[in-house]
Amino acid sequence: QLHLAISEKNELSNSLGMVQKEFQEKESEMIREILEYQDKLHQAEKDHQAALTELNQKNEVEIQACQDKMNSLEHFISSQKMEIEHLKSNKEELNNFLKEANQTLGELQKIKVR
Repeated sequence: QLHLAISEKNELSNSLGMVQKEFQEKESEMIREILEYQDKLHQAEKDHQAALTELNQKNEVEIQACQDKMNSLEHFISSQKMEIEHLKSNKEELNNFLKEANQTLGELQKIKVR
């Protein structure tokens, strides 16, 4: 009976050793997979950050280009408004000159008729 108990103990010890070995192998495999996934996650985060940085730079360039264009258009509009005011002033002067010329012409025609 003692012999049988010792034999069972040895079998159980062997089984326990095999289970422990299998557990250690699975644990090692899981740790390796976790590390692999962490590396992939880290790389994905780096890629994402690089893409964000690139997009931000492109957006900044586009924003600056739009601001430059807007400033240019504002300057153009301002110069066009000044030109319109200048033309209005010239038109008024020409209208006054034409009015005076017509009055002078009318007076000359009256003098000629007499």
